[in-house]
Amino acid sequence: MIRLFVAVEVEDAGLWRRILEFRDAVVSCALDGGIKPVEDENIHITLRFIGEVPESYVPKIVGCLRAVESFESFRMTVRGVGAFPSVARPRVVWVGVGEGAEALRRLRDSFEACLRPLAREDREEFVPHITVARVKGRYRPDCLAAYLRKYETVDFGTSPVTQVKLKRSQLTPKGPIYTDIASFRLKAHGGP
Repeated sequence: MIRLFVAVEVEDAGLWRRILEFRDAVVSCALDGGIKPVEDENIHITLRFIGEVPESYVPKIVGCLRAVESFESFRMTVRGVGAFPSVARPRVVWVGVGEGAEALRRLRDSFEACLRPLAREDREEFVPHITVARVKGRYRPDCLAAYLRKYETVDFGTSPVTQVKLKRSQLTPKGPIYTDIASFRLKAHGGP
């Protein structure tokens, strides 16, 4: 069995650094390691969590994802922050996507029907976001609420979206290890 998901990465280095600065601010509110940061190299937008599947499914999944190669590359703006399920009871702290969110939805829609028989059911509405930290234990609520308010409408910057990746997730005691299985390049903007 292999654990898979479909992702878009932050391709702009400056934007990526600004996201990490926010993540580090959030983690500073932890008590006894109660807020776990997402590792630098694991910052991404999950387009679709596939879950545990037999390795024999990988070629079929790759076939489904080829649909994204018909899309033009685009830019996304990373803007605003929040927490799931709520700011009052945070479990996941995220940064949001403004411009480009609809294009990310269309990318996901392009392969969703094809993936459905191969992947675990996805009951959640797709809301493009980048998870930066998980609240696992104790933290200072006033500190976290202050950072969430401070960054609530911040524009972190823009990044091109030129590819979609199929990634493997191996869970370890030190955190997940993500490995690229396949990469799908979007058409150059204005290209053939």
